[in-house]
Amino acid sequence: MYYDVPPQRGKRFIVTGSNSGTGREAARRLAHAGADVIIAVRTPAKGEEAKAAILAEAPKATIEVRRLDLADLSSVREFAASVTSDGKPLHTLINNAGVMVPPERYATADGFELQFGTNFLGPFALTTLLLPALLTTPGARVATMSSGTANFGKIAFDDLNWTRRRFSPQRAYAQSKLADLLLGRQLAALAVSHGWDLLSTIAHPGYTRTNLQTAGRNLGRGDDAQLQPIRRTLLPSQGVESGTEPLLFAATSPSAEQGAYYGPSRYGLVGPTHRAGMPRSARSMAVADHLWTVAEELTGTRVPA
Repeated sequence: MYYDVPPQRGKRFIVTGSNSGTGREAARRLAHAGADVIIAVRTPAKGEEAKAAILAEAPKATIEVRRLDLADLSSVREFAASVTSDGKPLHTLINNAGVMVPPERYATADGFELQFGTNFLGPFALTTLLLPALLTTPGARVATMSSGTANFGKIAFDDLNWTRRRFSPQRAYAQSKLADLLLGRQLAALAVSHGWDLLSTIAHPGYTRTNLQTAGRNLGRGDDAQLQPIRRTLLPSQGVESGTEPLLFAATSPSAEQGAYYGPSRYGLVGPTHRAGMPRSARSMAVADHLWTVAEELTGTRVPA
């Protein structure tokens, strides 16, 4: 049985990476629940396609498409400025977009390793820049998508961008998703210590079949050599409808708790949402605090005074 998103009428959501996969499914189900949804995507044309498909199902939904390239901090700043200048309440930011295991080391527009920059530093900057808007909205939330691979991650503070070591796409991805988990935990700690009316939650999708598994691997490949989306897996896997539920629960459930981590209940891969155990790699709040400070320096963004 799918998670039933509570009524969200009158609430405004930003969903990053929402032209496909879990982001698109989250935007779709939020729209059905009555939310106003901003589809934040790097390629607006793909966002418009997603918007049209959602409106075909929910004609009365309020959806807009805005450009956001998380691999370019100038784009992040431009997007955040456009949202805050609207003067409208912002109830929830869903940090969902990401890139996974490209075949070689690529860099963002700002020179960061692509996965660390896109999966963590971009969302970090977006979150801090949107905090003023979120903190003026009662009961606001930030829900951040991590991954089960965070269990195997390590934050290499001496080489976050893989310029000194031999590049490993898998280890770089694990580091970036562990960083997302630590982002969510540290934001929750800041909310408690500052007395903010803000809930920070984290989710992971288990083994969900989306184009994430192949999009990164297809970077640099010619049109005739593109890998197709995965449809069969050796390990238990699930479709996007189920795989999006931990993120939707984290973003909308009245039962979601501060700093909690949600994922599938069967082997951490599939099944109904439950509160996931915090992996050993993410338990140190000293590491989370240090990573936050480093991210502020790298992105030039700060928590509001």
